[in-house]
Amino acid sequence: MIQHGFRGEIICSHPTKVLLNPMLSDAMRFSGLSRQSAERLQEKIEDLAWGFEFGQTFDLVKGIAFMVGRAGHILGSSFIRFQDSTSGWSVLFSGDLGAANTPILPDPEIPEPADLVILESTYGNRLHDDRDQRIKRLGNALSRALANGGKVFVPAFALGRTQELIYEMDRIFSDSKYIEMFPELQGNARPPVFVDSPLGLEITDIYSRLTEYWDKESRDLQRQGDHPIDFEGLFAVENHQHHLQLCDIKGPAIILAGSGMCTGGRIVNHLLSGIEKTENDILFVGYQAIGTPGRHIQDHAGRCGGYVELDGQRKWIKARVHTLTGYSAHADQKGLVDWIASMDQKPGKIKLVHGEAPARQALAEVLTRKGYVVEGE
Repeated sequence: MIQHGFRGEIICSHPTKVLLNPMLSDAMRFSGLSRQSAERLQEKIEDLAWGFEFGQTFDLVKGIAFMVGRAGHILGSSFIRFQDSTSGWSVLFSGDLGAANTPILPDPEIPEPADLVILESTYGNRLHDDRDQRIKRLGNALSRALANGGKVFVPAFALGRTQELIYEMDRIFSDSKYIEMFPELQGNARPPVFVDSPLGLEITDIYSRLTEYWDKESRDLQRQGDHPIDFEGLFAVENHQHHLQLCDIKGPAIILAGSGMCTGGRIVNHLLSGIEKTENDILFVGYQAIGTPGRHIQDHAGRCGGYVELDGQRKWIKARVHTLTGYSAHADQKGLVDWIASMDQKPGKIKLVHGEAPARQALAEVLTRKGYVVEGE
């Protein structure tokens, strides 16, 4: 839109403003724009974007006011509420709502009521595992995988997922409850953990700087001297030469690398060198869309003659493949319903968006049974 003349203000939270440049810079590598054109576009976005504080009301033109609240999805994610000062009519856009009790981020805040709520429904028909079960499953998966002395490849999105995984590994390696539960991952047996993602490292650094937007648990850990997204044995792979060296090292080791669905990035080189070795494991912690290499690996792992095409090469899937559920940045059905129910008054109407038909239908049925008016397609 900016390339076609848009010059309006871009409204976002302060953390989102900080994240704009690294995320856009990474995305524009695939845009086909020249380096100069991409840089000019980023400069225009920087000029137009304004960061606003959570929980404060700001005035726009023509009597419209807005407020952004914490949505708990990723760092800086927000819901936004607009109100017409003349009529009093209001609309609330949920944006992507996060799951409750997510590492690092506070839970979604309670919004003010609105005449119309535009509500996401991504997981309107699902319930997630609770946080403690998720960490236990991660620890069990790592313990089983590393028993062979191989590498564990974890395709992970740079924003959000990488930081969550670092946080939960820190808990496994430093929380007495998990130290007792997973003794094979402690002391000299602890495997090195490599973050092999330039964007993931940059965003992790941003997360580390924006501590005022962390949840209470993370801030308490930091005050006690336990940085929640850093630990002994965590290594940053900062350049391509070190990445190539990492592809050749022997295990045991845990490697977090993008992209999350194995469509590109450094994870592809790791899989090219390691997917045909039986001592290695692949641990999926995020949704794998149909048609992506990640989904193909999931669907064909364990089959006789199962293979995947990576960077034009056919590779046989001999590494063990695991999928951990519960690692979703989106609220589940209960989280969505609880967020609506937290309002002081019922909204006049709810419109469901951003979900496949079964998810929207299931969520609509639950909300309708609770007395809410849900608008159809």
